[in-house]
Amino acid sequence: MDFSIENILLIGSVLLFISIVASKTTGRLGVPSLLLFLLVGMLAGSEGIGGIEFDNPEIAQALGVIALVFILFSGGLDTTWNDVKPVRWHGLALSTVGVLITASLVGILVSQLSDFSLLEGLLLGAIISSTDAAAVFSIMRSRNVGLKGNIRPLLEFESGSNDPMAYFLTISFIQLLVNKEMTFLGLVPTFLLQMSIGAAAGLLMGKAMVWVMNKVKLNVDGLYSVLALAMILFTYSATHFIYGNGFLAVYLAALVMGRSNFIHKRSLTKHFDGQAWLLQIIMFLALGLLVFPSKMLPVFGIGVLVSLFLIFIARPVAVFISLAFFKVSFKEKALISWVGLRGSVPIIFATFPLIAGIEKSEMIFNIVFFIVLTSVALQGTTLHLVAQWLGLYKQEEVKMKNPLKLTQSEDFRNEMTELTIPSNSMASGKAIMELEIPHSILIVLIRRNGKYITPRGSTVIEAGDRLFVMTDDKDEIKGLNKYLCSSKV
Repeated sequence: MDFSIENILLIGSVLLFISIVASKTTGRLGVPSLLLFLLVGMLAGSEGIGGIEFDNPEIAQALGVIALVFILFSGGLDTTWNDVKPVRWHGLALSTVGVLITASLVGILVSQLSDFSLLEGLLLGAIISSTDAAAVFSIMRSRNVGLKGNIRPLLEFESGSNDPMAYFLTISFIQLLVNKEMTFLGLVPTFLLQMSIGAAAGLLMGKAMVWVMNKVKLNVDGLYSVLALAMILFTYSATHFIYGNGFLAVYLAALVMGRSNFIHKRSLTKHFDGQAWLLQIIMFLALGLLVFPSKMLPVFGIGVLVSLFLIFIARPVAVFISLAFFKVSFKEKALISWVGLRGSVPIIFATFPLIAGIEKSEMIFNIVFFIVLTSVALQGTTLHLVAQWLGLYKQEEVKMKNPLKLTQSEDFRNEMTELTIPSNSMASGKAIMELEIPHSILIVLIRRNGKYITPRGSTVIEAGDRLFVMTDDKDEIKGLNKYLCSSKV
């Protein structure tokens, strides 16, 4: 096939359409979207029905790094800090100590069971040491699966914060293999420097991005997303330029922005969530195209052993040791261990040895791909069963987002205000059409006993109701509040 720009766009649009439509069906069946996107890419590849020849790890790596930057930013921006705050130290322990233990155990096993040297085994362990909870949570949302306690925010925080550590270990072991004179202890100062610079740059850039978004007055609202995109890319590249960890900087900057108020926050959060999904799909398809299924057959044996060892031994040991000094129950640790599935990041990191020319890089890539497939297929599809077995499963109710999050800074000309009906209000027991409400005021929603009610003229107001009203006249709001708070005669 002639790879003209028209053909590339045609093939890309078809693959995107197939992936998105199929993910809706497979999500209901409990199959992670990640697994689907990879399989679509494999089917479209040179050994699949599509016959598309793609053997360029440099392009795949570039796509992966860009995608990972925006995935981390979107995840950090959408993270509710109040939920994460109680488990932040738990998450940091898992994303540092847990990653190191996982990489070490897998590395030792591989060096003992194959002709890999210890360094080559540790490189493989480092590549698959980070977790990816995105696939699991897509299933949880589609099936309304919830987890008791703080398990969910802990897993979200871990999956967003452990990539920098895995990236450092991967690059470090590649350097040790290429440069025989280097020592692992000599890399410790580099680790501390990269993490310190990355953390400082992320916190500073997060505050700077909030300040810029609020101070720069753009004539076109659509340019705010472009402005944010430029600052995200600058945060990653500038931090990397000064020898800091760019992934950590981007994630922390997003956390800072998520805790702050800035113009168009809600619309930008949705924009980058959609952008992250687009980049994930493109990245998964590219990685699926890159793999040759026939080359995975020779690594089937060691792939199964490493995958089972990772799931049933390495991950649980890492979790139990990392959380040993925290008040986490045995069942919670067991579930956290099971949700430690591997996703797209290990496959991206597996392209680094390919580009560096490491001797067993192709074998490492195929093993990593096999481990990701088995991990997502096994752990991702059985999450709710394991959670039920451990007694940590709960069926989530579909909740409406708090309408008070809609503010003037998010393109609403009117002001949304919440009014509470007192116990002795004259409005209590009356229908809305019987109340003297100015025509410029619109009652949008009523919250009663934790549920939202769509108001109609015949809807009867009760004491304790919370009315969400919208108007462009603040004085009328004050008058309405006084009217509703007046006591019955």
